[in-house]
Amino acid sequence: MRFTVDGAGVFAATGGRKFDPGAPSVLFLHGAGMDHTVWALQARYFAHHGRSVLAVDLPGHGRSGGSPLRSIAALAQWTIRLLDAANVGAAALVGHSMGALIALETAATAPTRARSLSLLGVAERMPVHADLQAAADANERLAPELVVAWGHGRIGHFGGHPAPGLWMMGGALTLIGGAADGVLATDLAACNTYDGARAAAGRVTCPTLFLLGAADRMTPPAKAAPLVEAIQAARRAVLPDTGHMLMSERPDAVIDALREIV
Repeated sequence: MRFTVDGAGVFAATGGRKFDPGAPSVLFLHGAGMDHTVWALQARYFAHHGRSVLAVDLPGHGRSGGSPLRSIAALAQWTIRLLDAANVGAAALVGHSMGALIALETAATAPTRARSLSLLGVAERMPVHADLQAAADANERLAPELVVAWGHGRIGHFGGHPAPGLWMMGGALTLIGGAADGVLATDLAACNTYDGARAAAGRVTCPTLFLLGAADRMTPPAKAAPLVEAIQAARRAVLPDTGHMLMSERPDAVIDALREIV
């Protein structure tokens, strides 16, 4: 499905069902250097179980036009304009990593637009190592390789995909490594400079789920604690033996957790 936001085309997958803005809507927001395909299993499930789904490509990512935006605040404002373009009043916001920061900032900035909030692989701060940022700035292959290696737990590294023969790390490397020049670097810089998560959490009023990976080396579960404490209606769930890429490492467990809130 296509929309126009700020004069640029925006692509959103609908999970294989026609999008109906009158039905309960779910907006999936992907992480740095990624696109809507990371939500393929979750988007399809909810589209076939009573929800209208938009798994969006952020500006400059995947099949969306424009340039990647340089701050989480700008991406949150863009998300509000996307909801306007889709004629959606309020949606269940589901975000992963950078997408979780965007969802959090959106829910804090425009509380009436968030029916619920699900934050996967999130932390109060998401600092980026200088060597990773430098590699991304230079569009070196090393940058996506580092993200993929650190982002997956043992399931990804040692062949734990529930569908035999599928290589989740190879797929992730193809996805992130195939992003246009400058996209990963811009996303990482936006995460690195964002320091408003705790303040944003204090303004969230909707039911909130923190879904975290016990073996996540990029956003360890303990780093989300200040955000969990700041949201009165928050619930925390930790998936065992799971890294940062929860949606591919534990797709069924992610769906089960989201069913309770979206």
